[in-house]
Amino acid sequence: MDCELHHAAWVSWSTSIAVTAAIVATAAFYLRGWRRLREASPEIAAGSRPWSLMVGLLVLFIAIASPLSTLDHRLLTFHMLQHLLSMTVAAPLILMGAPGRPVLRGLPPSARHAAVRILRSGTARRIGRSLTNPIVCWLVGTGVVIAWHVPAAHELSMQSDALHFVQHITFFGAGLLFWWPVISRGPSARLRPASAPLYLFFATLPCDALSAFLSFCGRPIYPSHGAEPAQFGLTALQDQELAGALMWFWVTIAYLIPAVAIMLRMLLPRTSAGGKALVTPLNLGTR
Repeated sequence: MDCELHHAAWVSWSTSIAVTAAIVATAAFYLRGWRRLREASPEIAAGSRPWSLMVGLLVLFIAIASPLSTLDHRLLTFHMLQHLLSMTVAAPLILMGAPGRPVLRGLPPSARHAAVRILRSGTARRIGRSLTNPIVCWLVGTGVVIAWHVPAAHELSMQSDALHFVQHITFFGAGLLFWWPVISRGPSARLRPASAPLYLFFATLPCDALSAFLSFCGRPIYPSHGAEPAQFGLTALQDQELAGALMWFWVTIAYLIPAVAIMLRMLLPRTSAGGKALVTPLNLGTR
């Protein structure tokens, strides 16, 4: 038993070190590339938000690589908090930082040339077009959440450190895909702003159904959490109910507030410093 505990602790610690190193390297490459981009093409660099990417990476570190991340084996509520932070906070903040060009500029020359060749290949372009289709992004973003909360899948991830790490990565990756159609702009944007509120609203429905089930089913459904004695003053059922309530509240805020903001941006006029309207409100009436 002691050997198993030591092995699990070693795997968890080494995984956290690897994730931390990857996060630090991403931040370093981004800042290096952003400085170069600002000197060479200030107008392109102006579209990046270094603060957003740095905050996003910090949130990702706290969620899956910090000492706090180990609490997800003790509380389902903390497990829920982890994936909500990864998908609805870290992922959109990182995308808002527009990391593509700065990170490429920050890579060593050999790695940058290899990455550019891969990204410009026909295969990579076809894969990119398929993955960034709004329907695919929506299905992946919602499907991953539902799939990992199926009791059998959740229990497997709790029993295997490797699979648990895969779970973290898929939550974060699904978050990046989900928010891509909402945040991306320019030629890569494939979701019209008028469709974004519906895209976000319909994403709340599967999460609401899952959170309602967790809160009102009346019994613990995950043996890995139900077998432990009360943690932090919560029984297994109370923990599960709290996790469901957290998911319902958080998803409502994280999806519906951006949806409302997008609608207001479409409906209200933008004004210049002198008060002159730059864009007229969207006309919703009929002619």
